Order: sequence, then C-alpha cells, then structure tokens
Amino acid sequence: MEKTKGNAQETVIPVQLHKSRDGLLDSTGSGSSRSEGPVGGQGTASQLDCPDGGLRAWLVVLGVGPRVGSSLGYITSWGVFQSYYEQTLLKDHTPSSIAWIGSLQVCLVFLPGLISGRLFDLGIFKLPFVAASALLVTSTFLVAECTQYWQFVLCQGLATGLGVGMVFGPSLSVLGHWFKRKRGAAMGLTTLGSSVGGTVFPIATRTLIPAVGFPWTMRILAFILLFSLCIPCFTLARRLPPKAVSGGLFNFRAFKDSPPFTVYCVGVVFLFLGLFTVMTYIDISAVTNGVSPDYSFYLVSIVNASSLLGRVVSGILVDKTGAINFIAPTTFLAGIVTFAWPFATSKSSLTAIAVTYGFTSGTIIPGLAIPVFLLGDVSDIGRRTGMMMTLGALGGLFGAPISGAINRSSGGFKAVGYFAGTMMILAGIFMLATRYLVLRKLRGRF
Repeated sequence: MEKTKGNAQETVIPVQLHKSRDGLLDSTGSGSSRSEGPVGGQGTASQLDCPDGGLRAWLVVLGVGPRVGSSLGYITSWGVFQSYYEQTLLKDHTPSSIAWIGSLQVCLVFLPGLISGRLFDLGIFKLPFVAASALLVTSTFLVAECTQYWQFVLCQGLATGLGVGMVFGPSLSVLGHWFKRKRGAAMGLTTLGSSVGGTVFPIATRTLIPAVGFPWTMRILAFILLFSLCIPCFTLARRLPPKAVSGGLFNFRAFKDSPPFTVYCVGVVFLFLGLFTVMTYIDISAVTNGVSPDYSFYLVSIVNASSLLGRVVSGILVDKTGAINFIAPTTFLAGIVTFAWPFATSKSSLTAIAVTYGFTSGTIIPGLAIPVFLLGDVSDIGRRTGMMMTLGALGGLFGAPISGAINRSSGGFKAVGYFAGTMMILAGIFMLATRYLVLRKLRGRF
C-alpha cells in the first residue's frame, strides 16, 4: 500500500513471511517501519545476495566471538563475584542488594540495544564500538579501587553494563548482514565466546584473589579484556548500506503491526526474569549447603563450560529445525532444571545441575534473535533487535534481586527455584504462541 504526500513517497510494508527456494522463511516486509530507501543509494539487490560464507564473512564471526566472550562471558561470571562479595567486601549488605549490581550489568547489556541498534541501522557502528570497549576496560580497572557499595554499583554495575551493552546488540545484528541460511551456525559459533569467557573469568578470579589480592585480580582481568577486544575492532564491518528507516527510536508501530513480534518480546521478558537466577546463586547456595568454597566457585564455570556444548548443538540444529522449534523445548527443559536446583544439596548433585542447566540454557541464546530477524525487513534489523533486548533488559534487571528477596524472606532457595522456573516455562509458552501466530497452525518450521 503506497501513500503519496507532496513530492515524497513512502511505502508501508506489511509483515509477510514466505518460503524461499531453499525452504527458509523469509520476510518481505518489516511490519514495523517505513523504508525510505538506502542512504547510500543502493537497491535491495545487496540485501538479497547474502554471502553466507567466504573469508570476509567468517572474519566477522571471528570478531564477534571474542566480543561476546569479553561482554556476555564476563557478565555471566557474576555469580563468583556475588558469592565473594557476600562473604568478604560487602558482607554487611543483603544478598538482594548485592544482586542489584549484577542485575544492573545484565539490564545494561540489553537496554542500550535500543540506541545502539538504531545507530547501527543508520550506519554508525565503529565509533560507538571502540568507545564502549574503552569504557568496559576502564571500568574494570576502576573496580579494583572500589571499597564501598555505591562504588561497585557505579563501576561494576553501571559503567561495565553500559560498556558491554552499547556494542552487544550491533555485534549480533552485523551477522544478519553476512549470513542468511547459516545464521544459526554463525550465531552459535560467535556465542561460543560467551561460554569460553564465562568459564575462564570465574576460575581466573577465584584463583588470582588469594595469590595477588582483589585489586590486582581486577587489573589482570582488565588487561585480558583489552587484548580480546582488539580483535573485533579490526574484523567487524557492516556489509549493507545504511537505511533511513522512519518510525523513531522505539517504534511502537511494530507492536501494532506485528502481533508475533509483540508476543515474542513478552516471552523474552519472562525468559530474562528467570534465566540468570541459577548462574547468580548456585555458588552461594552450594556454600549454604556445606560445599567447600574452594569448589563451589567452579560451579559457575561448569555452567558456562557446559553451555558451550549447548551453543554448538543449537548452532547446528536451529538452521535445520527453525529457531523457535528448537529453543522453546530447551527453554522448558531449563525451567525444569531450575525447579530441581534447590533440591540439590551435595557436591555431586549440584555439579549435575550445573552441567544440565549449562547445556539447556546455553542452547537458548544463539537462536534468541533469529525470530526477530525473520519478523521484518533486514534494513530495520538493528532497531527490532534493540527493542527486543531493551524489553528483555527489564526482566534481567529485576530477576536476580527478586530472587534474592525471595531467598531472604523464605530462608532458602526452594521458593527461588519455583519463581525462576515458572518464568522460564512461561517464556517457552510465549515462544510457541509466536510460532502459532506466524504459521497459523500448531506445527511447522519457524
């Protein structure tokens, strides 16, 4: 449907998914924006001729991997800091108040996606990427000097979260420029960085603190981040020209025009309310049940190491089965493991929970953004991804503190497991509802 006003012509593009020659669902419209054409003056041919491989495309994957490891991998190591702060530096504060530091990190990983995604669509990518990388490294150096609660909130919560968040979304969106049929594989490979980072950082932290002290531990971590962030600064690049897509920073029209997108975003909020609870509290719950602190901190690394296998499997199967067809069942499984976690009280049972939760939760993240890619035009991919992440950030912000408050009021972790597990089950239900709204049937590939 076209509307003409004066000399300017704008095209309203409805959401429509169809099968391409390779059997994949493609989008012929955004349903959430009005595309006024590429800023660079190129047509849509460049959008259709997706490389799906080649040296340049795989160099992008090589760059996104370390970036995700230095961001999401570092953030998912928060559980080891939660346990350490509760027992030492911030022992006079409640678990819930300490959890706000980690939750602020998680929230800010996704919340700035609204701004960074919009900038990405407009072609502004490298400058904020380098600036945010510098902020992440600087804030980690500053954590070494922190001694009071508010200082940790500002440096490790606010600054670190912003440094990660300003580039996390665009780092994933850039994959949509280079891959189409192999998006699941590319996403799975890049998110392996999260598993590696989430495995290395907790072990390095708890090993270094007794040897060199907390301040120098944080400085060493900052140098590791500095090294790993140099790679993506050289290898990441956009492929498509920027688009002048109307609709504002937060495009409310997307929710009106695309009910599947709306339902999926609600599901992501529920997901983030429960996803990080086990990773945040498994260390301290083990100590509470008598497991030695010398072993309990390894549980966070075991979760992240096990997620590596989950990400590999997800990367392979998402392209074959459809993103929601794979991540919805594994979300249900992760929810069930979350229900079981509080009943694990021994070293062996907690290790088993860490392994199974790491695998099941690790399968979710690689495919999480792919349905958003399919629910609109590629020119608007950064904004849609940013909108989804911003809404998910609300769940990430409140999830762990709510769990901490439940733990304090109930005196244990059973009610915490019930809360977080329920949130993840609800997330899986909303994912399946999204598939139904797209396909108009209970079964099918999406």
